[in-house]
Amino acid sequence: MGSAEYQQLHKRLVAICTFANLDGAVFVFLYLDLIAPQRYGAHSWVVDAITFSVFALVAFGLEAVWSEMSWQRSLGWFAEQREPTLAEQNMTLRIPLVEAGRSFVAWATASVFFSLYALSFGAPAREAVRVGLTIFDGGLVTCAIVFLLFERALRPAFAAALARQAPERAMTIGVRPRLLLTWALGSGVPLAGLAMLPYANQHAARGNMAGSVIALSIVGLVVGLFTTVITARSVADPLEALQRAIDKVGKGQLDVSVAVDDGGEVGLLQSGVNQMVAGLRERRRLADLFGRHVGPEVARLALEQGTGLTSEQRDATALFVDLIGSTALAEVLAPEQVLETLNAFFDAVATAVAREGGWVNKFQGDGALCVFGAPASQADHAARALRVACALRCDLDRLAVTHPGIDAGIGVASGPVVAGNVGTEQRYEYTIIGGPVNVAARLTDLAKERTGRVMAAASSVDRAAAEAGRWMALGTVALRGQTSPTMIYEPIPVREPIA
Repeated sequence: MGSAEYQQLHKRLVAICTFANLDGAVFVFLYLDLIAPQRYGAHSWVVDAITFSVFALVAFGLEAVWSEMSWQRSLGWFAEQREPTLAEQNMTLRIPLVEAGRSFVAWATASVFFSLYALSFGAPAREAVRVGLTIFDGGLVTCAIVFLLFERALRPAFAAALARQAPERAMTIGVRPRLLLTWALGSGVPLAGLAMLPYANQHAARGNMAGSVIALSIVGLVVGLFTTVITARSVADPLEALQRAIDKVGKGQLDVSVAVDDGGEVGLLQSGVNQMVAGLRERRRLADLFGRHVGPEVARLALEQGTGLTSEQRDATALFVDLIGSTALAEVLAPEQVLETLNAFFDAVATAVAREGGWVNKFQGDGALCVFGAPASQADHAARALRVACALRCDLDRLAVTHPGIDAGIGVASGPVVAGNVGTEQRYEYTIIGGPVNVAARLTDLAKERTGRVMAAASSVDRAAAEAGRWMALGTVALRGQTSPTMIYEPIPVREPIA
């Protein structure tokens, strides 16, 4: 939006002022001197035409200079391609009302001037009043047309002025006053003129009002249609844009926005829709981040249950995986390489767990606690965890090719746990607490000393149905924190086929 667009807008505004006032003036003159003339004194329509023309040139010339100075103040930012100040924004939104007010001053002055002009030629007071009221009525119609056309033409400037900050309140007339204005122009003023004809026209008794009736009827039809179309478009066009935007939002497309190009109630609605969509985008972004932090299942549970420190007892499986030699990695690798290695390790863990429908409860330093069977119920949670343990072992072996030094111990245990939110009302996290978590952590330490790096408790293997056939018993061990020995298993080595 540069000076070229401003020049184009300036030409449109000049054209609107010129033709609206000129058309109104020509109609009023033709009505008073040709359609419904009232002859008095020693003057003729030629004298009236000269006087009318001189007055129009002076009055509308002064109005044009006044308008030009006002537009330069109000639209200077638009021509200079910069953000408007708050004062400039307000002045821009008020241009249609202000311009209509300037036209009203010119027409009100003409009404008084030509009433006195008629008296000066010997017209009776009744006729002078008729002249003044006719000019005044024509001025009202012209001013209203100026307002409606200016508001339409200034939509690009309104959109630019409101692009950064929409108004907190309506800066121009709303939908209801626009509709009332349309009625007044299309019906109110012409009908009022028709109603006054018998009282204002001295030829009424002879029935010589046909020309006046026809002229006012035509004005009512033409102006009524014209203003109705303009008003309908000023309301319908933005509503159609809002409807299209809301339809897209309903389909999940939140990258939409509508141009705020109205300073009234419609503009407030446009701004409200944009704020609503922005809020939905922010909510989606927060939901995505929340899901990445706690996992999709936990995020879904939180949205369903809301806030609160709720918990429940579940039968679930805990899989614990812990990186071997992370301290040594930190000593031989640069910090960014350590971070890259850890991210690759955790990515492998999260990917393997997600394949079987589990979720990573938390990353703890160089380890991770993964859960199956909570918060979503899974009848085969133990089998899922055992499959993940074996698959993850293979994934880490492949990853070690590109990230030397990656190695981890994996422990699996099942049983009753308490699953729920732990913390305070201000900050908490969803997790599981119970014996299986402790057993899985202890088995991880033992697994680090075995070649296969994977170890499971009997509590998991016994629940695994067909998956249990791929594991072999190693005997019982006394794990710290356990009152009785724990039967442990590890995967049966897969023999490579003989070529």
